[in-house]
Amino acid sequence: MKQGKSIISAAPAAPPEAAPFGAGPERALPEDALTALEDPADAGPEAELRPFVIEASHHGERLDRTLAALAPEFSRSYLQQLIEAGAVSLNGAPATRSSAKVKAGDQGVIELRPTPQSQAFRPEAMALDVLFEDEHLLVVNKPAGLVVHPAPGNWSGTLLNGLLARDAQAALLPRAGIVHRLDKDTTGLMVVARTRAAMDALVLRIAAREVARQYVALAHRTWGGARMRRVEAPIGRDPRNRLRMAVVEGGKAAATRLELLQDSAQGCWVRATLETGRTHQIRVHMAHIGHPLVGDEVYGGAPAASLTRQALHAYRLAFAHPATGEALEFQAPLPDTLRGALDAWGLRYNEREWLTSHAP
Repeated sequence: MKQGKSIISAAPAAPPEAAPFGAGPERALPEDALTALEDPADAGPEAELRPFVIEASHHGERLDRTLAALAPEFSRSYLQQLIEAGAVSLNGAPATRSSAKVKAGDQGVIELRPTPQSQAFRPEAMALDVLFEDEHLLVVNKPAGLVVHPAPGNWSGTLLNGLLARDAQAALLPRAGIVHRLDKDTTGLMVVARTRAAMDALVLRIAAREVARQYVALAHRTWGGARMRRVEAPIGRDPRNRLRMAVVEGGKAAATRLELLQDSAQGCWVRATLETGRTHQIRVHMAHIGHPLVGDEVYGGAPAASLTRQALHAYRLAFAHPATGEALEFQAPLPDTLRGALDAWGLRYNEREWLTSHAP
């Protein structure tokens, strides 16, 4: 199945009885998901007393660093709080210094309790729109409002949770096989690995820019200048607002190719092709050139044409199959809300004709 112009709806599956997500050396949560929401002072009846023995590989390390390796479902900062709260004993005595050096053969006990972070990687049955699936990978069409990965404010109900419920093998992979992300309110295509070999290959191909990812976006203001435009501007954390990204000196290199598809008095319909994959890249670059996306209030856009979320859709994904080398290409139809916005602004969209006449 090379193309996915119609959606196969996957019925919710019963949560599999699998090992905790990420069992093994790849289990640690990403740093951006580790926050101060954990409160070790509230340890209650659900607390777990976990004994440990220091192995030779950790001889001479700091206590907090060693505990982070022994209990990777908890953040290092949380484990430091546990140490300071007296919840860790080492060789029969309380250990209250995170910087204390451990020795091979040391024995101890740590009192752990569930936190939102430690429980985030659990299966949750949900319907997923699947365009393609084989034993190596699957391609999903993500709806608006679905967060891809657990993070502060969204510790459950994410795509990762749905993947864990759908496939027991996902629990054996870092991030349940997720190799790239879409923002919560961006719709469209994502590829997810189902084996470690496929995951490693896809990550390398994305880094080598061998995975084609095209988006369509509805933006404010009539397009000016050349129909084709390449924006090359570094992206980093906005120094004035740490919750946003921005074009900043010293940021990570970022490049986006833009093509005007149609124009109207209210705004423009644009195709964006990623050359790099920085956080919020298309949204930042479009705002940078004076065309913030409709509905994207974070980057200067505003609700319009009945759209209250950013008008961005990942419509095309193409790559070589990581196991067979077969060329795969998928397209995702526009969500009804985006079609309605185009109609409201007098922009014509015929999906079959558009995909043919605007092939990259």
